Amino acid sequence: MSTRGFTGRRPDAAAARRLPPGQHETDDFPVLSLGPAPAIDLAAWRFTLRHGARPLASWSWEQFQALPRTTWRGDIHCVTTWSKFDTVWEGVTVDDLLAAAGIAAPTAFLLAQSWDEYDTNVPVADLLDGRAMVATHFNGAPLAAEHGGPARLLVPHLYFWKSAKWIKGLKFTERDEAGFWELRGYHMRGDPWREQRYLDDE
Repeated sequence: MSTRGFTGRRPDAAAARRLPPGQHETDDFPVLSLGPAPAIDLAAWRFTLRHGARPLASWSWEQFQALPRTTWRGDIHCVTTWSKFDTVWEGVTVDDLLAAAGIAAPTAFLLAQSWDEYDTNVPVADLLDGRAMVATHFNGAPLAAEHGGPARLLVPHLYFWKSAKWIKGLKFTERDEAGFWELRGYHMRGDPWREQRYLDDE
């Protein structure tokens, strides 16, 4: 994932304004993951909010489909330097998940947890006010397994490794605990506009 410095083709002025530093536009949708997509049985799928080890709320796939839906259109940015413009996602915002659970976020930090045991930390403030969702559709179709289907976190204003594929829940934590890539030297927040790729980036 460490490809800092690769710039791809020269963007026009309009595209350049939408590109964070060190990024290049792609029309493709590259696939990067730790391993093959896990086999997820929708009959067994559950999405759970936890405070530490304590479950706060949980939904089956059928129950999750009945939650309020939101569509978001915009640009996404991968730490490997590609950016993709005008992507369209549909899912359930984190605001609506908390509302459905009847709770406020109990802490300021959480870990997004995936079916393949991947996790990544995200400040709760980065997930509220419509800034993040659990996405189940991309470009009007169910999300493909290679891109995190049946559901992935979408936090489009942060580098895309924060948008955990194959998500199964959000675990609220008392402190900002590093996830998989953060333990291996990647930034704790990952703002592409501040080029926060690695731990020592400001």
